Amino acid sequence: MRGGIWEIILIVLLVLILFGSAKIPAMARNIAQGIKTFKNEVKDEPKKTKKVQSKKVVSKTNKKK
Repeated sequence: MRGGIWEIILIVLLVLILFGSAKIPAMARNIAQGIKTFKNEVKDEPKKTKKVQSKKVVSKTNKKK
């Protein structure tokens, strides 16, 4: 499927009609914020799993005593 310039223009016009020009920047801002949050969580995930694994090891060693 190839999308030409007319299809892109039609989609942009439909989005403008459905959502209005005032809501589009707010939606884009919310999407960008969601992407940033997701990236930060993915980046911090290995640190969190290491902390959880180390706590499990410590708790297991304390139970053996």
